[in-house]
Formats: sequence, C-alpha cells, structure tokens
Amino acid sequence: MAFGRLERDPPPRPMADINMTPLIDVMLVLLVIFMVTAPLVAASLKLELPSVEGSAPAGDRPSITLSLDAAGTLRLERDNLSWAELDGALATAARRDPHTELHLRIDRTVAYGQVAELIGRAQRAGLTRIGFVTDPSEGVEATPPPGAARAR
Repeated sequence: MAFGRLERDPPPRPMADINMTPLIDVMLVLLVIFMVTAPLVAASLKLELPSVEGSAPAGDRPSITLSLDAAGTLRLERDNLSWAELDGALATAARRDPHTELHLRIDRTVAYGQVAELIGRAQRAGLTRIGFVTDPSEGVEATPPPGAARAR
C-alpha cells in the first residue's frame, strides 16, 4: 500500500545573491538629487544685500547709477543707453577709477535673468563694487512676495 511517492525532490535552496534592483533605484535617485542641487550651490552670487533700514552710502567713493525699468530701458546716470552701448560705458567707468561703485536701481518686476546679466557685464568690465539701491518706505510695511506666509 503506497500512499505517496517515496521519491521526493529536495526543497529549493535559499537564495544567497543580493537583489541589486532596489540598490540601483536608490543610487539613481541620489544621482538625480545631486545633479539638480550641484549647479545651484556652485553658481550662487555672493551679495551683501542691505538690511531693511538701509545704510548710508559712502560719499567719498566715486559711483555711477545704472537703472533698468520694467520695459527694459537702461539708463546710466540720466542718459538712456542701449544694451549694445552698455559694455563700453561700464568699461570706461572702470578705466577712470577701478574702485567705482555701481549702484543698480532696478524695478521689482524685472526678471532675475536680466539682473544677473547686468551684474555679469559689470564684472567683465572691471567693476567689482556693486550695490542695489532700494526705495526706503517709512511707516509702510513691505509687501511679501506672492505665496509667502506672513509671520504673526
């Protein structure tokens, strides 16, 4: 009376290999994170922005004021200027005195890319002292950027 087979297959052996798929997935996610954050860290501009109260400008240093409005009109001191003439005017100011301060007066609606281009052109021309001119508004609370949470 045979109720079953006497021959039995041995049970499967335990797998001793490492499953590489989760490891590769984690490494690819880390690679993407580093690829996104590395240019942000390396390409930052080192600026000392004025505080809310502002500071008094030093009167003994030569300075020029470069204005850019929302329409894209450049004005050096009181003269309108084209983007093509900008490099020559900045280089002339740098040749007169390399310690000339460039005061940027820029409308708040101007895109950051244009501001960065102005700073780059000024540095290539030899002007390294660059400051931002702000409009002091006494007794008026500054409007936060859209989407910013208000602290209470």
